[in-house]
Amino acid sequence: QVQLVESGGGLVQPGGSLRLSCAASGSRFGPNAMGWYRQAPGKQREGVSCISSGYGSTYYVDSVKGQFTISRDNAKNTVYLQMNSLKPEDTAVYYCATDLFRYCGGGNWYIPKYNYWGQGIQVTVSS
Repeated sequence: QVQLVESGGGLVQPGGSLRLSCAASGSRFGPNAMGWYRQAPGKQREGVSCISSGYGSTYYVDSVKGQFTISRDNAKNTVYLQMNSLKPEDTAVYYCATDLFRYCGGGNWYIPKYNYWGQGIQVTVSS
């Protein structure tokens, strides 16, 4: 089993920054692909970003390119999502996800194909 715990969410004003963390644990966890997803009220869950194992290839949804940065610390089994210049439309519950494969899947990286998900953490961007 793999357990994922997100942290770092909260309320921030437009233009502000937050850094989400996702700590992984469990006997089956390794340096695998890890993704971030979000779901806003009344909307479908969307892929935000993904980072592969190995060379750490990264992927972003167009709406956050240049604004968000995904990174990982394999020694700590943790993936991060640095979110800058936050906008009200970034308000959502953010989830991290992983599975036992190493790569995000190239052009299909955004597909929510993971078996292991965090509980989700609220990010609210509002003045």
